[in-house]
Amino acid sequence: MTAVTRQDVLGLYRQIFRIARQWKSLSELEEETIKEKQYIVDEARKLFHKNKNVTHAETIQQCIEECKARVEIGLHYGIPYPRPTYLPPMGLAIPHSKAMSTQEKLRKQAKPLYLKSYDEIS
Repeated sequence: MTAVTRQDVLGLYRQIFRIARQWKSLSELEEETIKEKQYIVDEARKLFHKNKNVTHAETIQQCIEECKARVEIGLHYGIPYPRPTYLPPMGLAIPHSKAMSTQEKLRKQAKPLYLKSYDEIS
């Protein structure tokens, strides 16, 4: 990892914890605010810990972009949880057929950037 990449990653990590400290729930209920703050901290720790041994520059850049996207979406909508996606249903393709593999590939491509690592840790 280059020094610049390391600075970017550590800067994002600090930014997330600053956001968590200042976070206010949209409902403005104290227990909701506490739950959302804890979710932000836990999610950040879990994902950064999961990706700490990544060494490939392109993968690191993808993780940074995903993190930035999730931060921006969370701040914009005021909701720390990932936004749901509505992918097309798998249809009536026969399992282990060419049509099924094509549909699976399309579903994988349709997944937004900010959910790439979310499914892996859930």
